Amino acid sequence: MNVIHRRGWEIPEREATPEHLFFDRRNLLKAGLALGAGSMLPGVAAAQADNPSAALFPAKRNETYTLDRPLTAEDITSRYNNFYEFGQAKNIYQAAQRLETRPWVIKIDGMIEKPFEIGIDDLMAKMGLEERLYRLRCVEAWSMTIPWTGFPMKKLVELAKPQSGVQYLRMETFLDPKVAPGQRQVWYPWPYVEGVTMAEAMNELTFVVTGAYGKPLAKQHGAPIRLHSPWKYGFKGVKSIKRITFTNERPKSYWEALQASEYGFWANVNPEVAHPRWSQATEEVLGTGNRVPTLKWNGYGEYVADMYKGLEKEKLYM
Repeated sequence: MNVIHRRGWEIPEREATPEHLFFDRRNLLKAGLALGAGSMLPGVAAAQADNPSAALFPAKRNETYTLDRPLTAEDITSRYNNFYEFGQAKNIYQAAQRLETRPWVIKIDGMIEKPFEIGIDDLMAKMGLEERLYRLRCVEAWSMTIPWTGFPMKKLVELAKPQSGVQYLRMETFLDPKVAPGQRQVWYPWPYVEGVTMAEAMNELTFVVTGAYGKPLAKQHGAPIRLHSPWKYGFKGVKSIKRITFTNERPKSYWEALQASEYGFWANVNPEVAHPRWSQATEEVLGTGNRVPTLKWNGYGEYVADMYKGLEKEKLYM
């Protein structure tokens, strides 16, 4: 008899594909309904307590970016999260509350005019905040729609004053195994690393997120600062960023280091290109019970498709 021993990052197909969501949905909705009208959602109290920037929320909405589907309820998005630093289950929101988000200093270095460090509250005050309604499409074939608060990545690039020849931004999350039990698993390449090209960083859609639902970002969402590129699969949205490096070398991302044949550098959404273990043709819209066709570029092609002309030989959709 063959006994299969899976490594920690190898998600069985029955779990990685969205069929299990059908069974989880009822419990998820029951949990949401159980909230009293005045009760605090998980992580929201932690996000607001002793937060020097709480007065910046809610920020004015940028009406340029609209949705063709309703927003996902906050009680769903706050309880269904991927954050491997705190575990492999989706209900890591309680474990994530261990993360201390103040003080939080971000190191910005590499090929820039002058490397520097900046506290998250100083960064938000300097950049200014706005709200954008964006889709989020997970590589596991489920999706959400979230009102994110933050600022365009382009502003941060301009603040850093990169040198000529810079091609990529490498982003790295925190590293603290005492707080994050997942980081004690030695088979994972901690800290979590992600990267984008300079063209992607300067695209108007690329958003540095510091809040959601009109409030400071909850810890399970990647407080106090994360990335969201809505035309890419969600794993590109590195959470709890501590370092941003400008470089001319393509970063090897966390999931690429684990399994490059399944999780590549680009990770642009495309329903016609299946994951090696499941289809990407449709997605489960969390909170609705519906499966809908997935759109190429997650529906944002008019903003991003031109960036990839001439790169057709690259594996752009994994």
